[in-house]
Order: sequence, then C-alpha cells, then structure tokens
Amino acid sequence: MLSEMRTFALLAEEGSIQRVAERLPLTQPAVTRQIQRLEQFLGTELLDRRQKPPAFTPAGLEMLARSRRILGEIEEMRRLAKDATPRGVLRLGMANGLADGRIAALIGDLKGRFPNVTLRLVTGWSDELRQKFDRGLLDAAFILTSQHDRAGGMAGEQEPLVIIAPRDQAADLRAPTDFAGQSWILSPEPCDARERLAEELMRHGIPLTVAAEVQDARLQLGLVEQGIGLGLMPRRLLSQVSAEVSAINAPWLDLTLRVEVKQSPFLNSLAPVVEYIAVHLSAQCRASSVT
Repeated sequence: MLSEMRTFALLAEEGSIQRVAERLPLTQPAVTRQIQRLEQFLGTELLDRRQKPPAFTPAGLEMLARSRRILGEIEEMRRLAKDATPRGVLRLGMANGLADGRIAALIGDLKGRFPNVTLRLVTGWSDELRQKFDRGLLDAAFILTSQHDRAGGMAGEQEPLVIIAPRDQAADLRAPTDFAGQSWILSPEPCDARERLAEELMRHGIPLTVAAEVQDARLQLGLVEQGIGLGLMPRRLLSQVSAEVSAINAPWLDLTLRVEVKQSPFLNSLAPVVEYIAVHLSAQCRASSVT
C-alpha cells in the first residue's frame, strides 16, 4: 500500500488527478485505480466525488495525515539504512577465556568511538556462545576453538595456555610420565581450556583427573599454591600470579587455542564496531604470544 499512500499524499499537494499523473508519471486511470485500491484496503471513502474536483472526506483528511507520517517514517528508515555511521544495539558474545580486564578497557573505549552504539555484552563458554549465535541471539561472538579446527577464524590469532604448579614441584614435571597420576584444578565443563587439555593428555595416554572444579580464578590459584593440583591459565595472565606458582615447560603438549570471530551477515553499519574489536583483540593476542 505504500505506492497508493504516496499517490494519495500527492493528490493533496497537486489538487488534481491530472497533475498527479503528470508528476509520477502515470495515466489518469492508473492514478484513480490506486486511490480506489487504498479506499478498498481501508474500507472507507477518502474522496467526496459529488464535488468537482473531488474533495477529501473527514476520513480522507485523517488518513492523509497518517499516510504522511508513515511515509515520513519510511524515508527516515531509508536514510538511517544508508547512513554509514555505526548506530543501534550490538549483541556481542565473548568467550570466558577472553573476557578479562583488557576486554573491559576495550569496551570502555568503544563508548567514546561509537557513541550511537549500545553494546549488550554476554560472556560464556564457546559452545554456549556458538549456539546462541546460530539461533540469532547474538550479532557477533568471539570464541575459542582448537588450534586444529581451521574453519573460520580471526587471522589465526592464538591464545596460548600454560600449566602452573607450586614452585617447588614445577621442576619435577617435564616428561609425559611425570604427569601420570597428577590431579588438576580446572573450571567446570564445558571450559574451552579444559577441553583442549583433555585432548592433549589423551593423545599421550594420560587420563585427566580433576581434584576440584572451580570457576573463580583466584580460588584456582590458591588451590594450586596449596599443592592440591595443577592448574591451567592463559599465558598472558602469568605475570599476575604469585611467586609461589611457576609455569611448567611442557613443549610436547600443544595447549594453544585459536580465536574465532563469528558475525552476522546483517550487521550493516555495526560491522566497523566488530572489526574494531577484532583488530584490537588480535593485537593483544599477538602481544601475549611473544611474551
């Protein structure tokens, strides 16, 4: 009915079917049929055809005002759709392994760079975020995946993991046989880092024995310090642990996750926001891989 409403609004501007036909351009019968279709759609007479030329009925004047408002809103929608300025709500998922202080600083920076964007941040394990993205509940998601999974990705950026142990035990843990029978302090399933560790230990025939499932990172470190079990953490956070904990050099274990970004094909003006996050997260990942 949009074309009919436009023709109806033009009739108010031009004052006659003939001038509307010249402006569109259409034939006069075609213009008349459009007005009639709008009347049939609304179920009311818009023009008093007893007068020459026809005048607007009271209902016609009301529908004219409403048609103008609708057409104005549509033009505004078109303008916004063509506007390259990022604006709107961005539903962003961030894997738990990536969601830390550096992301908080990055999100804070977004407010100044993209003032017309409202960010709705959701954190979780990668499998959960992937499912939400596939169901259309997220516009973009930064997740962690196995290094050997090559589908998708963010320029191949990596999140290296390290095993940690009490300082007096770390020197005795080198070869695969040294890890047999060791207990672990890990996040609950489906933790991305835990899944990677289990895959690698299984590859060497070592069962994963979990002594404690702990979500809080500080409690994990505390239990490792007490010798309750070994721990696992991103290498970029190693500088934050106490001197009572040391990283274990185990080059036979590939404990690297890859950062993957999933984004909707309908981001439109919000695409630069996701790209900005990806670029800065990529730079942070590269910096952590060389430290």
